[in-house]
Amino acid sequence: MIEDSQTLRKTGPNFNENIQSENQKRFPGKVIQQNYHMPDVITVRVQRGSHSFQEVDVKIERPTYNKPFLGGFRNMSTGVEFHNAGSQTKSKKRPDKGIQLFCKETQTTVEKNKQQQTRNTTSTQMTKIGLYVSNMTDKLITPGKYFTAEEYHKLWMQEETERINRTLTGAERKAALCALLEEETQLIACIGMHKLDANLENQQKAIMHFLRKCAQPRRWKAFDGKITEMDTQSTLRGKELLEIYRSITTKDIPKDERISVLLTVKCTVKEHECKLTQELVALIDREIDLISREVKECNLEGLRKRISTLFLQYIKIPEFNPEAAGLLKVPQDPLKLYKRVYFCHSCENYLASTEFPIPANSRTIGRCRSCYRLDNEARQREAYLKYRLILEDLRKSEVDYQDDSKIVFLVQLTDMQYLIENIWNCQSALSASSDLYDLVMVRWDKQHEWSPWNTILLTKEEADAHLKLCNLEKTYEAPFIYKMEQKHIRAKNYFAQIPVMSSFLHR
Repeated sequence: MIEDSQTLRKTGPNFNENIQSENQKRFPGKVIQQNYHMPDVITVRVQRGSHSFQEVDVKIERPTYNKPFLGGFRNMSTGVEFHNAGSQTKSKKRPDKGIQLFCKETQTTVEKNKQQQTRNTTSTQMTKIGLYVSNMTDKLITPGKYFTAEEYHKLWMQEETERINRTLTGAERKAALCALLEEETQLIACIGMHKLDANLENQQKAIMHFLRKCAQPRRWKAFDGKITEMDTQSTLRGKELLEIYRSITTKDIPKDERISVLLTVKCTVKEHECKLTQELVALIDREIDLISREVKECNLEGLRKRISTLFLQYIKIPEFNPEAAGLLKVPQDPLKLYKRVYFCHSCENYLASTEFPIPANSRTIGRCRSCYRLDNEARQREAYLKYRLILEDLRKSEVDYQDDSKIVFLVQLTDMQYLIENIWNCQSALSASSDLYDLVMVRWDKQHEWSPWNTILLTKEEADAHLKLCNLEKTYEAPFIYKMEQKHIRAKNYFAQIPVMSSFLHR
């Protein structure tokens, strides 16, 4: 009997002989004999359960080629080569896609726009089964009509002016208008102060960004993807100057610490003798003397500002801070600077080429960026959307009459704007409604073609009722009809100056 853990080698027989077990089955002593041929199909008995077996037919594939040596090892004593698993397994053939791989589609990246949920999630406690949440303090908010800041400012001024004109008279009206003008002036001044504060904050951020770049160590990526940092002598100098600048610009520190910071700055700049450092040392000695005399800090703000400004100039000099050479926009060689300086005909200043927005198809240098920005802030915007809607509705209604109307198609947006603002004061002739999105222009006398001298500005409901009238003189009172005639005369006098429109006045 042979245990399951034993092998034939441990039984002791000669491997050139055959051995026989108790069940009278013969096993070859050699694993591979010269006169042995592997059959094409062998039957293998596989145990499926504790007392069940199944016979499986296994087909033997004989390769018709020599396997390439793709890796493995060789037995030095016997010379037998053992291949790895990659060479023992037949490689899979890539399926034929049936398309041309070298085409535009394979060379172009496919981009998709897909909405993503942000990580900042919020939740609200709602009433549900088993939980009651009181809604006594809830507020119902509905979205209103969107309008720009310019429209809001214009509407606010217009509404306040109309309210004052409608409710007050005489000296009270003038006083209210003066107060409204003063309030508008304060708002404009407040906007200007916010711009100055934003510019100052951006300037401080730019200074700190410049100093951090000077103190940033050298960085490079290794072959394994790791980032390596190295501090050089120039970056260490940049770190030192950064810490000194932070200390010198810090406010509300004790006097002893302030004097210590000033002495550190003095020792740092004394290493280089020049006019800038001499002036900086003189200012530092002056502040130390004033601090010893118990001068109030509010009286030292100007002096401290001068010291920090001069020290920043000291940092920007490449001789004192080598890292600043590659970060300054102004080149150190004056000859290079002269080649890239241009003259702005608007502000009459000589500026660098980077201060001029030059289009690709431009051949001349125009205004600088500052002049463009100033012109953009001072230019008045004209929004023709509301007038365009009124003109489009008017043209559609005139087409429905089918009486060969022509004047309505000659009127432009600017003409419609003048007609609504100057003739009709941007309000309905009947209800004085000032919502231009609800106003329409229709014929005053529907028996004649529409024209600036045969029109009326009404709301949509009023226009529908007006077009149903058969006799205007019986419906409207005489003062109202006289008022409409005066508006038509003003419109006729204005449009008579246009040659194209003047030909329709004598019909």
